[in-house]
Amino acid sequence: MDSLFPVTLTLNGVIATHEVSQRTTLADFLRQTVGLTATHVGCEHGVCGACTVFVDGRIARACLMFAIQAEGRDIRTLEGFAGDRRMEVLQRHFHERNALQCGFCTSGMLATAHQLLEGSPDPSREEVRESLSGNFCRCTGYHAIVDATLDAAAELNAATVAPEAEPAC
Repeated sequence: MDSLFPVTLTLNGVIATHEVSQRTTLADFLRQTVGLTATHVGCEHGVCGACTVFVDGRIARACLMFAIQAEGRDIRTLEGFAGDRRMEVLQRHFHERNALQCGFCTSGMLATAHQLLEGSPDPSREEVRESLSGNFCRCTGYHAIVDATLDAAAELNAATVAPEAEPAC
């Protein structure tokens, strides 16, 4: 029987402590121990991107990281983006463009697109394609996903450059 080790981390803004086996991946920890199911386990080799989460503010593959490596780290899953404007806009445009089909890859795609728009608010089509190239989708193809990301960028940019209304007298 594997020994269990305590792990304390910040998960979606809340400090959490759980006991885990040294061989438990972060993806399995999130899904099985904590019950957060937006993080999917696909290839288990870090290739498909379905398990993409944020670790200390940068995307990472949860299937390639052990839960004990998350000790003291800040982990953010798709569930942790409630109320995040950029994520809400991305989700809406993914829905409008039908860029999510079965949904298995969607959380990883959204996390990757979120990070892209955070660092490059007005990306080109090629930049979006390059950024999403580490995430696989077998249902929609990538046109709708790229279009949804570009639509979200355009909306977010329009909101930041829109002139403020003149105050009423």
